[in-house]
Amino acid sequence: MYAKMLSASVVGVEGRLIEVEVNLSSGLPQVAIVGLPDPAVRESVERVRAAIQNGGMTFPLDRITVNLAPADMRKEGSAYDLAIAAGILSASGQLPKERLDGVLLIGELSLSGEVRPVPGVLPMVERARREGLRRVIVPRACVAEARLIEGIEVLGIASLGEWKQGPRGAGSVGNACSDAPESVGEPAATEAFANDVDLADVVGQTHGKRALLIAAAGKHNLLVVGPPGTGKTMLCRRLPTLLPPLDDEEALAVTKIYSVCGKLGGRQGLIRRRPFRSPHHSISVAGLIGGGTVPKPGEVTLAHHGVLFLDELPEFTRGALEALRQPLEDRRVTIGRARGSTAFPADFLLAVSLNPCPCGYWGFDGDRVCTCSAAAVARYRSRLSGPLVDRIDLQVEMPRQSGRGAPSGEWTSAWARERVAEAIERQKARYRNSGIRWNSELQGRKLAEFARLAPDAEKLLAGIYDRLGLSHRAHDRILKMSRTIADLAASERIEAEHVAEAVRYRCLDKPASDPPGFTSQNGK
Repeated sequence: MYAKMLSASVVGVEGRLIEVEVNLSSGLPQVAIVGLPDPAVRESVERVRAAIQNGGMTFPLDRITVNLAPADMRKEGSAYDLAIAAGILSASGQLPKERLDGVLLIGELSLSGEVRPVPGVLPMVERARREGLRRVIVPRACVAEARLIEGIEVLGIASLGEWKQGPRGAGSVGNACSDAPESVGEPAATEAFANDVDLADVVGQTHGKRALLIAAAGKHNLLVVGPPGTGKTMLCRRLPTLLPPLDDEEALAVTKIYSVCGKLGGRQGLIRRRPFRSPHHSISVAGLIGGGTVPKPGEVTLAHHGVLFLDELPEFTRGALEALRQPLEDRRVTIGRARGSTAFPADFLLAVSLNPCPCGYWGFDGDRVCTCSAAAVARYRSRLSGPLVDRIDLQVEMPRQSGRGAPSGEWTSAWARERVAEAIERQKARYRNSGIRWNSELQGRKLAEFARLAPDAEKLLAGIYDRLGLSHRAHDRILKMSRTIADLAASERIEAEHVAEAVRYRCLDKPASDPPGFTSQNGK
């Protein structure tokens, strides 16, 4: 006696269909699961046995073989429980096979027969729709999440006992979720901007606010350096309030990632607010980039289409910081293992803050005097490699404010968001059908085509390139920032003043005669 059911797993952040084949034959009663299962899948035997019995049905006393195909892909997790139980019941004649033909089954079973939610339902259902399946059965708690995917019928099941209840049970598949919500409401349009913080909270620091505006308008990476208490962290935490809400494609991609990580929290719609991730400096390389025996997403993936903020950057391990170099360039992370590689999306805006030295007061005028030795300052800076810093577009100094002052009423998040939206619309019009959305994505011939300089601006940039000894990457980043500054000024051509302002945001590109990196101790 044989039955075949369909289930699914997640590889990276994408779903993949799994065939669950069940064969019953005469012999000593035992259950064998093959197809490269992990311990959690092997343990499903006892969960399924108890769930079937406590659901009022009979667990067959035969030799049962369960095959999970494709056999060369490692299977992990508990999402196959429902499909394995359905296969056993169908093969033993307790459940009509035709009622579950072409139906995707996802869910974990408890010993009582309850069907529990599992992570990653959204990408699994999306894969089922792309493969042409007409119907999915998921835990009732996951119905709202699954119905975010249009074009496929989503049914919910609360327990295996529903398969024995007749017309209202899942055995009559059409009524499997008669009491589930009929539709999933979209969140209010204001959700993306419902923040407790505002740019107006930051006192002074107009230069830093302007840099924040440029970073948001062109999706440029941002580094802020200054003594303690100048508002570096406060400023960076307000960066998401300047960004536009996620569009439909971005929202689906971000929601899939959070579904895989089990972080949706029962929400009733797509995630519309851009992610903001701020991991502690003690995070491991795997926690930041992703990893594990079966690779899982890290913080760079959780920040996809949003902001990754690293506070006190030199306190992070050198390995973790160097691991950022590839995702900053490729906007994705590829993790290789013996059985293959897994790719995770990592298109994020990086914002970092740091002090100029261990005590925090080197190179800035004020009442406090730096107490660090030259060797201590050198060791502190050596934690940041040149290639990593070179990948950060805006490098801004935030000096100590002379007076307490009051929050600025002009520089509000709403006002800045309007300016950013206008600049983004200009980029959309310019890059239509080019595969580019943000100025920071320009490179190679595209950069030369879309970032044309006025003659005086070209002469100015050439002189700065020679004087500062810039790398080609730093030169291109100044050019991209100039393009964004011109967009904020509603100018199609990049003028000399746009280039001059962009150069001001490269505080780590100092002539050899200056102290390396930051302003000198006397402030000159």
